[in-house]
Amino acid sequence: MKAAVIYQLGGMPVLADVPEPEIQNEDELIMTVHAAAVKHIDRSTAQGTHYSTRGDKDRAKIIGGDGVGHLDDGRRVYAIGTGGTIAEKALVHRDRVVALPERLDDLSAAALPNAVIGSAMGLRFRAGLKKGETVLINGATGFTGRVAVQMARYYGAGRIVVTGRNERALQSLAALGAAEIIPICQDDDAFIARLKESHGHSPFDVVVDYLWGHTAELILSCLKGKGSFTHRTRFVSVGAITGDIIRLSAENLRSVDLQISGSGLGSWTRDQVRELFTDMLPTAFRLASEHQLIVDTVPVALKDIEKIWDMDIAGGERLVVTL
Repeated sequence: MKAAVIYQLGGMPVLADVPEPEIQNEDELIMTVHAAAVKHIDRSTAQGTHYSTRGDKDRAKIIGGDGVGHLDDGRRVYAIGTGGTIAEKALVHRDRVVALPERLDDLSAAALPNAVIGSAMGLRFRAGLKKGETVLINGATGFTGRVAVQMARYYGAGRIVVTGRNERALQSLAALGAAEIIPICQDDDAFIARLKESHGHSPFDVVVDYLWGHTAELILSCLKGKGSFTHRTRFVSVGAITGDIIRLSAENLRSVDLQISGSGLGSWTRDQVRELFTDMLPTAFRLASEHQLIVDTVPVALKDIEKIWDMDIAGGERLVVTL
């Protein structure tokens, strides 16, 4: 069968002929793949830079961690792979399979789950978002950030504030539920002034951060108190697009009622992951099938994997490999 294979960490994937997968234990199923998204985690895993792959040795491996297809019994599903999924067939976890609504297309179904994981898990389990609360989404113009705006709205956020660099993509977030838009492409003083004004008007209950780096430092500095009672803010780090390390003063932690946590592999409980597959993903798929959750995709054929691996696409879209 055909598959996208990477032969050494940091290398480029190539289209290759590989043996069809064989079930090794009762926890595995074989899925004939229809579509699989190319995500940041797929690229960083292939490069060996994602924290879950540190120490991995060079070896040939099929890329991709999930996908959409049909099982041997005919069911059309989304599933997490036990190995690579950008291939004509893939082994998937029996207990990490979600049936898909008939009206949901393969491209949307393949693109959506990683963004739901990167938004809903943080909003629900790390931030504990309550109805009516104010949410700041830092770096909302990416694919996951756009889904986060919509999931925050679905979970009942009272006010959603967004930041981002791509001005055109940023302005489009108003139609998805953003009440206030704060561009990052302005000087620090102006950015801080806008944040403080927004926080003063309706204090941030939750911050979901996809950038980390300098903008996270600026946001945290805006929350810093002066010795009086402060509003409680839950800051959830999901991504680190602009840098993995920040400077955080001890004063910042002592002067404000601040909770900092992360949402990612290793941070969730077994019960929370189980709920992802039994409730959160089925709900997101239903919303997308009813056009209540909007995603934008760029389809590419498996045969073109080498051409598109480093392809730049517009903010808020996701590459999806079709088979």
